[in-house]
Amino acid sequence: MSSIKQAPWQADALLLLVTVVAAGGWIFSKEALVGMPPLLFIGTRFLLAGLILLGFSWPALRRMPLRRVRRGLLVGVLFSAAIAFWVLGLHYSDHLGESAFINSLGILLVPVVARLLFGDRPPRSTWIALPIALLGFALLSLNAGFRVEASQLLMVCAALCFALLINVNTRVVRNVPALPLTTLQLISVGVVLTGLSLVVEHQPLALSPSILSWFMASVLLASSLRFFLQIKAQGMTTPSHAAVILMLEAVWTALFAAWWFGETMTALQLLGCSLIFMALLINRWYWVRKVLLRWLPGGNPSR
Repeated sequence: MSSIKQAPWQADALLLLVTVVAAGGWIFSKEALVGMPPLLFIGTRFLLAGLILLGFSWPALRRMPLRRVRRGLLVGVLFSAAIAFWVLGLHYSDHLGESAFINSLGILLVPVVARLLFGDRPPRSTWIALPIALLGFALLSLNAGFRVEASQLLMVCAALCFALLINVNTRVVRNVPALPLTTLQLISVGVVLTGLSLVVEHQPLALSPSILSWFMASVLLASSLRFFLQIKAQGMTTPSHAAVILMLEAVWTALFAAWWFGETMTALQLLGCSLIFMALLINRWYWVRKVLLRWLPGGNPSR
């Protein structure tokens, strides 16, 4: 029986909810950054979220060998680099929808990084999808007047770091349960980036009730709840199946940004984002087809 066929509809529903909550996190974060320095915002956000998840994962962490705890914390340092690039890109971005699609390139780059660093052989679909994604990014750069904006470059760096992080997670800490691992990494990110903020950031805080509300929404909804639901859903299905649905985060982000900030896309931006999303679908086509067959009436995912 196909592993997709075994995945219950509850997993799909939870993963869809995760993409909506994650997309909302872009809005929460952008609003909170109005009154908080970016590294301080993301560091304290992840630290608080990690401490919340610690209440759920403590029994498993107590039984975990010390070497695995150390590995989880060390991989969290790599996560710190990825999320630092992300929040700086978000801070300087004038178009959240575009930034979300650029950040989603990390999914496409996972097999490329695996090939370069670990000698894995990517599927043929990766080499078909990659030039399409690069063309999409080039169109986004053309929209800025034949130049790459700082926010775009930072999001590309974040995508590369996330691709490396996914590869390292599957190799270095593959035997660590998902919830304790996520807790360790969130706490590690929180400690590293909060400490770094105290050294390099000197922007004044403007913690109005509104900013505090956006910050707490980021902590409770976009971090703690999002990761808790994602871990639960991924435990009910296969990683490839989950990855297909999680790609929708960029689409939701663009829609939410259009609704909340009144963002619109030029023809070049729309085409560039569409090409990036097409590349993601091509790269995951085997699993995309499985998901579509599962959802369509009369579909047979085992074919």
